[in-house]
Amino acid sequence: MAENRTDGTPAGVDTSTAHPARVYDAWLGGKDNYAADREAAELAVAANPDIPLAVRANRAFLGRAVHYLAADAGIGQFLDIGTGIPAANNTHEVAQRAAPASRIVYVDNDPVVLAHARALLSSTPEGATGYLDADLRDVDAILAQAGEILDLGRPVALMLVAVLQYISDADDPYGIVTRLLAALAPGSHLVVSHPASDIGADQVAESMRRYNERAPQQEQATPRTHAGVSRFFAGLEMLEPGVVQLPAWRPGPGVSSTRQLPMWCGVAKKP
Repeated sequence: MAENRTDGTPAGVDTSTAHPARVYDAWLGGKDNYAADREAAELAVAANPDIPLAVRANRAFLGRAVHYLAADAGIGQFLDIGTGIPAANNTHEVAQRAAPASRIVYVDNDPVVLAHARALLSSTPEGATGYLDADLRDVDAILAQAGEILDLGRPVALMLVAVLQYISDADDPYGIVTRLLAALAPGSHLVVSHPASDIGADQVAESMRRYNERAPQQEQATPRTHAGVSRFFAGLEMLEPGVVQLPAWRPGPGVSSTRQLPMWCGVAKKP
């Protein structure tokens, strides 16, 4: 792992521009972010005040999806790409509470994320947890390294939670997902959440514009429609209730799912 600079910032971190994981951390009220991240986060929220609610709902969706997969679907392996800075109920914590032998590989391209992950995200003795420094576009590298911890001949849950928006149409996000899924065994599952361009469209567009002005080209965000998000699941067996807004994905008994939040999500199985 790269050594920290004298100010404690991990080597390779550009603190002058916003990074998705650190902006997300700011929205969650975390402290692992820099002035550029906080500025982008605050300006985006000023345009779209629902962002903090949406990011918390996104974490809750991740927890519900992982618990279902580990506890009910018999999935014991998780490939979580775009991990983000550790927060409550990370993928391995939820999975290993339900199935202690679960094996998890986290993938991110931010040295801040990887430094925190290695320090904080420890596995159960029965399971395993690994961390890869890679971009979602690096499909071959991700699969090669993940295969050292996961058995890709057995079902894997591919977690793409609030990350595909950072892949522009020019970089073929659908092709990336297809290539990842092609390497996974039948019975694997795909978990996606994604900002919506057709819920609160004007607010979403303005908040994204403000964020993108402060982010590097490779980390700018593209919201997508319900049809655009549904396309990621092409050829898979969609689990109920389909591609829905975050609060509506299996919210549990007695939990209201009427809140309109500008993110789509869904889970599907590879036949």
